[in-house]
Amino acid sequence: MPSAYLLLSHGSHDARSQIAMQKLAQQLSSWREYRLQNSTGEATQSQLDNASTISETVVGTAYLELQPQPLHIQISEFVKPFILSPQQPLHLKILPLFLLSGMHVMEDIPAEIELAKQMLGQKFEIELQPYLGSYHELGQLLAKQLTASPAEKYILMAHGSRRPGFQAPMEKIISNLAGLNLEVTTAYWAVPPSLEESVGELVASGYKRITIAPYFLFPGGITDAIAIAVEKLQLQFPGVSLNLTEPLGTSTELADLIWDLLQK
Repeated sequence: MPSAYLLLSHGSHDARSQIAMQKLAQQLSSWREYRLQNSTGEATQSQLDNASTISETVVGTAYLELQPQPLHIQISEFVKPFILSPQQPLHLKILPLFLLSGMHVMEDIPAEIELAKQMLGQKFEIELQPYLGSYHELGQLLAKQLTASPAEKYILMAHGSRRPGFQAPMEKIISNLAGLNLEVTTAYWAVPPSLEESVGELVASGYKRITIAPYFLFPGGITDAIAIAVEKLQLQFPGVSLNLTEPLGTSTELADLIWDLLQK
């Protein structure tokens, strides 16, 4: 059954987010061919023929909010060029590029996909995959990013939510990182503890080297504001080294991980 893939994000007023999404989609469109060429050395003719087919992989982008069309219409428009015969239905996999669960992941996205299924009928099989942040492999990628900036203590800075129980996924991430011998605490943009509170507590406890990692996929207004906040905190604590990492971004490691997840 032919497959197509749709990367789904929240949507943003910041153009950098959409540019990053498009870059990821472009990387993934020929990702398996790239991996084949870089892992097998001299490929056989059969492998090259297979790579030629793989290179035609269709990967698109969609957004839950801040778009002219609702998500179910975006899905319908995406599959229109791939209307196949009843003997070859299309299998569409949708991967929400959300790092934490919430109302969007739990309710809004499934509801929009149900609307899309009703519009498209049985000719298309739509599979909603678990959100990106739920995969253990993402934690391994995050750990690699943290260890690239050695510190005595790490702060994982997420958006946060007023929804009860929102901390549970973050606590699981922190626990997994602790298993990798990384001393990590949390801070949130929208709810306590704030970055200022978390840094202040660590400084009061005697830590001198602190790395702050924004738990965001792409740069945007909030990550810009976090950078400014870190600069102010550095002035407040001149004897402490505060290092701010980049968001996860569009690295080859992330593209590789996303492709593997899409094949599950």
